Amino acid sequence: MIISFNSKSTEDLFHGVDSKDARKIPQTIWEVATRKLDMLNAASMLVDLKAPPANRLEALKGTLRGKYSIRINDRYRIVFAFKDGNAHEVEVTDYH
Repeated sequence: MIISFNSKSTEDLFHGVDSKDARKIPQTIWEVATRKLDMLNAASMLVDLKAPPANRLEALKGTLRGKYSIRINDRYRIVFAFKDGNAHEVEVTDYH
């Protein structure tokens, strides 16, 4: 279950709110991003996010150590911390 968000834009997108903040995320990825946020919300274990393989679940390094990401597309990811079966600090982010 998603417990917290790192950005208002991601929170609004997850809740289906078409706000100024949500529009900071390109509308071309809203459908896929929402589907993947729903997957993250339903996950009770990190391994649940390994399917489908296109998620490309990975543990992050460096300043993001302790966080994970799943792919939305080649450019955008959902970055989050996962503790006690819950997602925290969830954010849609541009990797480039």
